[in-house]
Amino acid sequence: MKKLLKKHSARSGLPPGTLLHTGQQKVAQPIITAIDYNSDHLEEKQILDIAQCADLKKKNTITWINIDGLHDTKLIEQIGQIFNIHPLTLEDIVSVDQRPKFEAFDENYIFVALNMLTFNNTDKTIDCEQVSLILGENFVLSFQEKPGDVFENIRQRIRQTKGRIRKMNADYLAYTLIDAIVDNYFLILENFGEIIESLEDELITDPTEKTFRKIHSIKREMILIRKSIWPLREVINGFKKSESKNISQATEAYFSDVYDHTIQIIDTIESFRDMVSGMIDLYLSSLSNKMNAVMKVLTIIATIFIPLGFFAGVYGMNFDHMPELHCKWAYPFGFWIAIIIIVAAMLYFFKRKKWL
Repeated sequence: MKKLLKKHSARSGLPPGTLLHTGQQKVAQPIITAIDYNSDHLEEKQILDIAQCADLKKKNTITWINIDGLHDTKLIEQIGQIFNIHPLTLEDIVSVDQRPKFEAFDENYIFVALNMLTFNNTDKTIDCEQVSLILGENFVLSFQEKPGDVFENIRQRIRQTKGRIRKMNADYLAYTLIDAIVDNYFLILENFGEIIESLEDELITDPTEKTFRKIHSIKREMILIRKSIWPLREVINGFKKSESKNISQATEAYFSDVYDHTIQIIDTIESFRDMVSGMIDLYLSSLSNKMNAVMKVLTIIATIFIPLGFFAGVYGMNFDHMPELHCKWAYPFGFWIAIIIIVAAMLYFFKRKKWL
């Protein structure tokens, strides 16, 4: 929470449209890659001169430009000038703590911000990165903080001319990018489903404090996923309801499919949250049952030793005129056998009452 407040406090007092990167510099230099294609043409290259982006914009082909690294705000501003992107949009791109959002700007382009989640197998947590998309008439711009994403399958489909992506417009490319991010949520939820299942078994067999920490960690990650996926419904609805010229009717059906996937993910998240809450209650109940079992054993032991303590107290008194003290068999028979009989009788009584 302190880090989040620091990000917002750094922007206080600045005029609207001021570009200030709120994330961390994760690459030495921004990396710009471009894929330019249509049904008969494909060109893939790394952009070394920003002027090349202007040349690609003038073509009638579909262009996908991906920028890895947002710390160079001058470069982001130059890209904005080439593609006529509003300063407020550029501000949202470099502010990497944005809520998932959809904005249409004067029929020129559509801006989308959403969270790309990846599962960290080392510590079983989620890494969250903001991905910003700009959809224009014949181009799509994607902005990320670092290399590495869930779009490699899309690149392969473009290279190998698989499916209909090479035959469709830029809005279909934007759909495939969003769909890839949403589909990756399913993979993350599958991983958490396996973790939750193993934790349930651990809770039943031998719950420990480490188990509780794992449950708390999963609950925190579920909150992160929920914060990323709930606003995504509004984003997809924005595509479905938008009257922008950059979205064709043929693509609207695909966005409806993504919306259905979003609802399915939300239902799964809510189920997992209920399961995690139930696991916390189960953990507390297990601790209570363990404590009750310990108290039960201690109570039985104390109850058994009450009459034994009485016998020991009686025969430990310092009186001369006690008949049993001078009897030859008083100690082995009168004392120990009586004690054994009493203990056996009490254990039998506890067994009959099903206290043992």
